[in-house]
Amino acid sequence: MFRVALLVALAMLAFAANSVLCRLALAETAIDPASFTLVRVASGAASLGLIVWFQRKRPTGSWRGALALLGYAAAFSFAYVGLGAGTGALLLFGAVQVTMVVAGLLRGEHPMPAQWLGLVLALVGLAVLVAPGVTAPPLLGALLMVGSGVAWGLYSILGRISGDPVAANAGNFLRAVPLALVPLAGVALVGDVSADTNGLALAVASGAVASGMGYALWYAVLPHLTAARAASVQLSVPVITALGAVLVLGEGVSLRLGLASLAVLGGIALVIKGQRKIRK
Repeated sequence: MFRVALLVALAMLAFAANSVLCRLALAETAIDPASFTLVRVASGAASLGLIVWFQRKRPTGSWRGALALLGYAAAFSFAYVGLGAGTGALLLFGAVQVTMVVAGLLRGEHPMPAQWLGLVLALVGLAVLVAPGVTAPPLLGALLMVGSGVAWGLYSILGRISGDPVAANAGNFLRAVPLALVPLAGVALVGDVSADTNGLALAVASGAVASGMGYALWYAVLPHLTAARAASVQLSVPVITALGAVLVLGEGVSLRLGLASLAVLGGIALVIKGQRKIRK
């Protein structure tokens, strides 16, 4: 049990590290978001490819998965040009969970009253976070991060039917590498492509370690968790990210972010609790 708990903790730290590493790179180095995306995806593909090779498997995945992955990664990087890591992680996580709940509704699932309340509470929390005000995050960045969360939610839904998740992730990352040249070419047209050693190193760490190895850890431990517990532990990611942002980036935690976090995470917890009762 200790081994499972340790792997879960490492996976959650890796997921949270993606936000901190991306924000650190875009705020304090010369790398641009399109270059960060390309290097992150390419290094993630290399890391997952090696893991699959050592497991004597073949990458699978699909072009639909690769497009959803690139949509998540590109919007994530461009959002963090102006967003704080803690705010971005909350927007991302909230959008992912809301997307998956809405997808369930479209498939004909029938939520309990508490789940409806949770969904409304989470949406209110996101609305509070982005509402105009002195401490509101940049609107464009917030919208990009919500879009990133929607793309990741769709990617997660595709992953449920992909068979071997590590092999599917490896194939999706490999397919996303050439696709990631498109936003880079777009940025190059306006002359804003740039990078330095520190920025490239952070992008590689985000792709190879926080993404590639993080996903491999998570999918290795998933069979040992119930669906409800797996969803519950992910509630820790925005919290870990906010703490990391304070320690590494010197970001503060505003009252708005605190209240929005309570609403979003509390709402999602209600949804998860309702799912657990339905399965029983």
